[in-house]
Amino acid sequence: MTVSGLATYVTAQTVTAADTYPLLASATQYADAVLLPTALETDRRGVTPDRITEFSDLHLLNHLAPAEFDGAGVDRHGDRLLHEVLAGACLNTWLVWAQHAPVVGRLAEAYTAGTELPSIGYDILRGRLLTGAAISDVRRYPDHFIAATRESSGWTFSGTISWVSGWGLNTVLMVAAVESSTRTVITALVPIDDRVQTSDLELSAVAGSRTERVTLSDVFVPEENVISRVPLSNYRTTDFSTASDARPHHFGLADRVLGELEQAHPSARELADLWRPRVAQLRADSYALTDAAKSTGNEKHRIDERLAAKVAMGEALVTLTHALVIARAGRGIVRDNTAQLYARAALFVLVQGQTAEVRDAQLSHLAQIRKNR
Repeated sequence: MTVSGLATYVTAQTVTAADTYPLLASATQYADAVLLPTALETDRRGVTPDRITEFSDLHLLNHLAPAEFDGAGVDRHGDRLLHEVLAGACLNTWLVWAQHAPVVGRLAEAYTAGTELPSIGYDILRGRLLTGAAISDVRRYPDHFIAATRESSGWTFSGTISWVSGWGLNTVLMVAAVESSTRTVITALVPIDDRVQTSDLELSAVAGSRTERVTLSDVFVPEENVISRVPLSNYRTTDFSTASDARPHHFGLADRVLGELEQAHPSARELADLWRPRVAQLRADSYALTDAAKSTGNEKHRIDERLAAKVAMGEALVTLTHALVIARAGRGIVRDNTAQLYARAALFVLVQGQTAEVRDAQLSHLAQIRKNR
């Protein structure tokens, strides 16, 4: 299949997927009618409680849950398409939702495998609660992490979480803490109470995502709230694998920017025509590489190619968002303009979920560009 043919195929695949996934059709309509027109306002004022209610009503809070919990049981392909649609409409709202959605997926897998969940876990599967995610600090162990200390009937979690999105909207956190003596990662559901305190981060990008730094002060976690216990080495291998892939929100954001470039200026339309096949190729390659790694069971399967695709996608986003600023001219540097919104979003994507290996690959790529000039 040629590159142009692949682009046509990917577009057609996304359109026809709405028939296969009814939830995708309603989510797309909602994204176009509600999320996109208010994206700038959401960036200024923050994601609102009403938006979470709307997500619940649309079954977007439990799209990965089994049907018995009134969930959609969406598969990997459908999940990717939902992430693309929501991220392309409003990255702030997407980020809040994207912290919650994988929690539902993990709980659904545990339930299907026969694990008895805590009562709060069933509420999450039914889409009644919004959760926050606090799992990335394991990457910084032993310099910075959430410490898990064994108690007679559970655990005590202590430490500062670098960032939690959706603060004030979520009522429970999924926290990954490290029990140092055994080098085990304990992941558990932690209800938010007075031992959980926050401080402002004042982000310059995704400022509407209600992202805060959160401190846990000897928070007791009952044993029934523990979702998994994983050796630190295994956890890091899986985390490295996930962080090394270009993800659906990259492609959703790119598609949005390409669409606005096409409307901005004749020269910008020509640039968009040149870049759209490249983005389609990166999308197809990235998804295929991720799927191949999962099918082999080897988290490091073709890891160099996956890292290269992620780096290339980050470069594409920066280039395309810069192009939109240029095409908008003076209007492109006004804060209340989508060109600025997307340019800041592209910078966020460069560092989101970044491991040391991803950072090294990004910097090595930039150095190589300079050497080749």
